[in-house]
Amino acid sequence: MATAKLTIDLAALVRNWQALDAKTNCETAAVVKADGYGLGAARVARTLAGAGVRKFFVAATEEGAEVRQALGPGPEINIFSGHMSGDTDMINDLQLTPMVNSIDQMLRHVESLPGRPFGVQLDSGMNRLGMEPAEWAALREIAEQQAPTLIMSHLSCADDPENPMNAQQLAAFIEMTEGLEAPRSLAATGGILLGKDYHFDLTRPGVGLYGGTPFEEAEPVAHVSIPVIQCRDVEPGETVGYSNTWTAKRPSRVATIAAGYADGLPRIMGENISVYHGSTACPVIGRISMDMIGVDVTDLGEDPRELDILTEDQTVDVLADAAGTIGYEILTSLGGRYDRRYTS
Repeated sequence: MATAKLTIDLAALVRNWQALDAKTNCETAAVVKADGYGLGAARVARTLAGAGVRKFFVAATEEGAEVRQALGPGPEINIFSGHMSGDTDMINDLQLTPMVNSIDQMLRHVESLPGRPFGVQLDSGMNRLGMEPAEWAALREIAEQQAPTLIMSHLSCADDPENPMNAQQLAAFIEMTEGLEAPRSLAATGGILLGKDYHFDLTRPGVGLYGGTPFEEAEPVAHVSIPVIQCRDVEPGETVGYSNTWTAKRPSRVATIAAGYADGLPRIMGENISVYHGSTACPVIGRISMDMIGVDVTDLGEDPRELDILTEDQTVDVLADAAGTIGYEILTSLGGRYDRRYTS
């Protein structure tokens, strides 16, 4: 095998959803956008539906179509981007539920698909998607008459529990929605962890399902093993990789492994990480290139056949810290070359 293996632990995925669900007294949905955070939306959605999830969220109508094909009729599939121009037939034919974000989207929906379900997204302070307070105030009565399936907003700083923006957005959301009969939703993963005041009628975890922070109790879901292409002896003073950034200080055994930044392993994390042979850490050396990474395997005393980069301990968030980014980006960047295997 010349490509890396991405193993997706579906049982861990389910346990993460169950653990988040247990923290609330309301319904728990699942966010499966961006191809199930890079792990395969169809398999992820079917697995979660089997565990009891009845409501799913995706970013775009096209993603909703893929999830509907995987799940068949029944589960509710909600579209964060709302009812975009050109999406009417797909929304109708596939029974998708747009979260409308503006007056224009609401008009488009009720005029083209009268009687078809929709939800409403409000801007409680993030200034990204949703109706602002003045816009909502002008439209609220009309929207209520259409019986929206959900009124939602999104927290911008939920991964930082002490950030005053959380309480500010909560207060704004309550003010904008008080007295409504429609179900309400404010919390994704971080919002669930902020406590019951943020839970309302529905929570919609995303990254916590897939093993990422801020859900510290999450089990890792993604594991990556990379085959070794070649091993060589490197003498003191010799260099490895582009730009000669690593120089051997001792007689070294160096393995070249078959993955790189084309596989979602950022070049910038370079020598800030190790790969693993069992429990033994083997330092990454030199620059991560497009398809290959150099590894110092001297202390193993043997030439390994493969090495692990995503493990129980070196999680997506550990890699993200090394790259100066977040676990979301590592997960969703895992490329198409992986040999994907699912375990349950």
